Amino acid sequence: MPEAASARLVRAARESDLEGLNALMNLPNYRRGTLRLPHESLAATKNRLFGVSSDFTLLVAEEAGALVGTASLNRLAGRRSHVGQLGMGVHDDHLRRGVGTALLSELVSLSDEWLGLVRLELDVMADNAPAIALYEKHGFALEGRLRASALREGVLVDTLMMARIRPAPQSAD
Repeated sequence: MPEAASARLVRAARESDLEGLNALMNLPNYRRGTLRLPHESLAATKNRLFGVSSDFTLLVAEEAGALVGTASLNRLAGRRSHVGQLGMGVHDDHLRRGVGTALLSELVSLSDEWLGLVRLELDVMADNAPAIALYEKHGFALEGRLRASALREGVLVDTLMMARIRPAPQSAD
């Protein structure tokens, strides 16, 4: 296990994290893997992340006091109350160091063990092979391809829809 992983903390985001979250989400590679526009203001970030319902969970990964990743789970309502939608991103300088694994593992645990969600879903840029591999490792499967669904740096790119259906609980016998 890398040294940084032993000092990593995954926790609930706080409003005092706002400036760090805004800086993280405005990094070029972080933004490239999301649908965020460049130069998101602090006020827009606050509204999007902290002006939401109690069914929204926002986590951060912290190393040595710095935010190195974030992940969210939005629990849906009504006839889709068994579904959670995920989003996540990792700091440009901390890719492939276990940050995404730590965040995704925590959200899957929250979903399965605390919220009883049956379905987790997400979308990912079709050319983001490391993220796709991470999701597959956690039981997500490809459900569809949205062709030319997002404009990124002047080019239309495809996104993939992926989902994970919670495995049947094991008997305590």
